[in-house]
Amino acid sequence: MRKIREVLRLAFGVGLALRKIERSMGISHATASSYVARARAADLSWPLPESLDDTALDRLLFPKPAPSVDVRPLPDWAYIHKELRRKSVTKMLLWVEYKRANPDGYQFSRLYELYGEWAGKIDLVMRQDHRAGEKLFVDYAGQTVPIVDRRTGEILFDAQIFVAVMGASNYSYSEATRTQTLPDWIGAHVRAFGFFHGVTEIVIPDNLKSGISKPCRYEPDINPTYHAMAAHYGTVVIPARVRKPKDKAKAEAGVLLVERWILAALRNHTFWSLTELNEAIRGLLTRLNERRFQKLPGNRREMFETLDRPALLPLPTTPYVFEEWSVARVGIDYHVDVDGHYYSVPYPLVKRKVDIRTTATTVEVLFKHNRVASHVRSFLKGKHTTLPEHMPSSHRRYAEWTPERILRWAATVGPETAGHVAQIMEHRTHPEQGFRSALGIMRLAKEYDNDRLETACKRASKYRIYSYKGVANILKTGADKLDVRKNTPAAPPIVHDNIRGPGYYH
Repeated sequence: MRKIREVLRLAFGVGLALRKIERSMGISHATASSYVARARAADLSWPLPESLDDTALDRLLFPKPAPSVDVRPLPDWAYIHKELRRKSVTKMLLWVEYKRANPDGYQFSRLYELYGEWAGKIDLVMRQDHRAGEKLFVDYAGQTVPIVDRRTGEILFDAQIFVAVMGASNYSYSEATRTQTLPDWIGAHVRAFGFFHGVTEIVIPDNLKSGISKPCRYEPDINPTYHAMAAHYGTVVIPARVRKPKDKAKAEAGVLLVERWILAALRNHTFWSLTELNEAIRGLLTRLNERRFQKLPGNRREMFETLDRPALLPLPTTPYVFEEWSVARVGIDYHVDVDGHYYSVPYPLVKRKVDIRTTATTVEVLFKHNRVASHVRSFLKGKHTTLPEHMPSSHRRYAEWTPERILRWAATVGPETAGHVAQIMEHRTHPEQGFRSALGIMRLAKEYDNDRLETACKRASKYRIYSYKGVANILKTGADKLDVRKNTPAAPPIVHDNIRGPGYYH
């Protein structure tokens, strides 16, 4: 405004021509002419009244035009917002319906410009564009709930809070699990799908280690078990990008709601079991889903029944059974190790890598996506489950690895080693089941000298310890040296004037 006042002073007070004013002020002729013309239209002269401040001067020179009254009808924005989330519903379709009911209504571009202004006033999480039944956002809350021992009062563990949120309706599910490990993570998904009575097209998790083996912004590696669960339900897992919180804004908002309306409400409660905690969560979860929206009509449950529920994929006939996948190399005894128990595979696969699918009751071995072995799961450590059809036709003989060759090697160390290796194979149902222990003892020969290994094998045979770990522990603890000291003859007594001897004490 200082420059405008100076233009008015030069024009009305000094009487300077416009050309000279524009050169003096460094402004264009049109600008100077506009200021003078506006001042004349406002009946201003120089000097200006002292009571005329910059705000009043601006109002006189640049009066705002009177707002036009637009009598064209507006649609129900909440209805538009809700319908846009329905599958296959487009903005053009809704505009056509609006124009059919209101021929004098707004054109397409203006209508959705006004809709954008309305949508900008509601919560960010509500403004995101998610189709009905398309996405389910899952995550664990940062807060935990302690589970306390009723007898001692000590905290047994901190329960983890799983949260799942529907993309279109914000309908939420939550439960407490003991850990965030893969079995609990998968189990929570299965129960969440049951709660929603259907499956979304996409599941969007955070980059939780249980579900995502290797986080990557562009191509994250999904855990094979997580992938198998998604395939069972006909959905797909698309993790949120690393360091992109907007990708999982629904989950973040859902976690915040659960923490505020469920965990905060339970802050003064003491829970003695996970079951008791989940019962309390279920009651508060119902209340959360039935709370009215502040800026939209209805609540989460009503929105879910209207939008998401009809668009969900159907549940499979049977729920997903938890399974774990791993990769192993078949040993020379044609067995693979699963949690310390050994299961046989066809002997031609010796030294080949195979995929192992483990459930609570079965162990399946796959080679190049073909199942080559199936066993009933056993939890006995160090034992073997062997099928006769997996054994070589010559019965316990494959390639250059034979019991005879292993015994010949053991004999190069000494008779005690050879004898102990033979005893190891004799105490197995099939000699090949002792190959692993024998190969382990062969490796010990690289760490310890032959004399110590001989003594350790002798001690192991004496105490009937027929395993590699037993021999390794004897060497590691130095127990083999005890036998050496026992077999060493005692040194002669020392004779010296300063030593009293046994006679002194009689």
